[in-house]
Amino acid sequence: MAYAYWSIGKHEEHAVFDLFFRKNPFEGEFTIFAGLEECLKFVANFRFTKTMIGKMKKKFSWPEQFWSWLGTLNAKGVKIYAMKEGSLCFPRCPLMRVEGPLAVCQLLETTLLCLVNYPSLICTNAARHRIAAGKDKILLEFGLRRAQGPDGAMSASRYAVMGGFNGTSNVAASIEFGLACRGTHAHSFVTSFVSVKEIKNREIDGGKGVDFVGKCIEWRKKFKREFTNEGELAAFISFAQAFPKRFLALIDTYDTLNSGLWNFLSVAIALEEIGYKPVGIRLDSGDLSYLSKECRNAFKMVAEKYNVPHFAKLMIVASNSLSEDIIHELNRQGHEIDSFGVGTNLVTCKSQPALGCVYKLVELNNVPRIKISQEVAKVTIPGRKQLYRLYNHEGNPLLDLLQEAEEKVPKVGERILCRHPFNAQKRVYCIPSKVEKLLSLVFDGEIKIKFRDVKTIQAALYDDLATIRVDHLRTVNPTPYKVSLSSNLYSFMHKLWQEGVPI
Repeated sequence: MAYAYWSIGKHEEHAVFDLFFRKNPFEGEFTIFAGLEECLKFVANFRFTKTMIGKMKKKFSWPEQFWSWLGTLNAKGVKIYAMKEGSLCFPRCPLMRVEGPLAVCQLLETTLLCLVNYPSLICTNAARHRIAAGKDKILLEFGLRRAQGPDGAMSASRYAVMGGFNGTSNVAASIEFGLACRGTHAHSFVTSFVSVKEIKNREIDGGKGVDFVGKCIEWRKKFKREFTNEGELAAFISFAQAFPKRFLALIDTYDTLNSGLWNFLSVAIALEEIGYKPVGIRLDSGDLSYLSKECRNAFKMVAEKYNVPHFAKLMIVASNSLSEDIIHELNRQGHEIDSFGVGTNLVTCKSQPALGCVYKLVELNNVPRIKISQEVAKVTIPGRKQLYRLYNHEGNPLLDLLQEAEEKVPKVGERILCRHPFNAQKRVYCIPSKVEKLLSLVFDGEIKIKFRDVKTIQAALYDDLATIRVDHLRTVNPTPYKVSLSSNLYSFMHKLWQEGVPI
């Protein structure tokens, strides 16, 4: 397309593109915009190097003048207006408005879509898991091994935390993005042991002169559980020796209730005697509701019988192909789980693997453009637009209002006619108590904003989510959030629509 524009002399014409989506993912009624920082860094560094052009010359036989022009391109003439990263957003609302030379803006399209589609999908998926789990549960991203390649894995970790997760098992992502790093050992660590005789050092840091291995075996005897799997006990002792302050054991390698649970408790109470506080257990198979309740009962029994009150609140982490739906089902069944480790269904967005953002020309040389389709949902909203969020007196968003960029800003207390983009009968008067402008200048030849860290964006997102009516957020049959056009934009759009369709 860039060559076609150049060859007919349209490449420098001033264009305006909107980046938006048409439908919320996961059969829900909200989406979270993510990926803005990566988009702006890409645009700021946009150029074709001699090496890149050399490789393309081997594929395409275009004139040398075109290659020379391509080598001069950058984004100095580009402006981008965007919503804040981590913002709640809704169908047909521009997440980004890109302005500048037609060919350059067109060349940005694919990368911008790539850098917004997946991050926004992951961020939204993570937020839905957070809503399912509740604000007090710990959510951990465990999807590195199942993600779509290393780039997908790094993005998944970053945007899962942005969307509401507490941490990740991805060490590289935790370092790169400043995320909390959390994880446990695998089943292979347990199965690598067969006997306590394999443990070379019987002591533990902080317990000099104390036979820590002997203590663990002694407690197993006190619990009258001498026939638990000895290799598993050896593994737990060894892991506790390595991580005495962070001892959290995976207990389902052999038999969760008859072996793993009691091997863990034997090591945990031995740690307690030396002065360490064990963390808890992870369940990775079986009936998670039932098993978590049985483990909690055992913790409470040990806490009371042996006077270690905090054992009653030892952490129970659950994994095993968890998803938003499974977490909701566990809530219905009742459980004693404190933390959910979610992997495959989070990072692959298994229930909907793509968001479907699009990038459409809406103005060229100050003349609005419209794309018309027999599918009404694919008709675009023409022209440069500004986006406002209107709130009621209780601080809840009522609707998002799209206006022509030159229209006056909606005023608090002013009655505003808000119209459905496609249905003439759907319209409402709104008197906002608060008006929030959603699109701001973020790039004008250079990046114009300071980037926020992931946790700061997460905190702002959950402040926003707290204002949204719960019926917009519910899993089953959520209420659609209204996206409206001003009366002027509605009339202009439908005039262009009518003029564009032959009689």
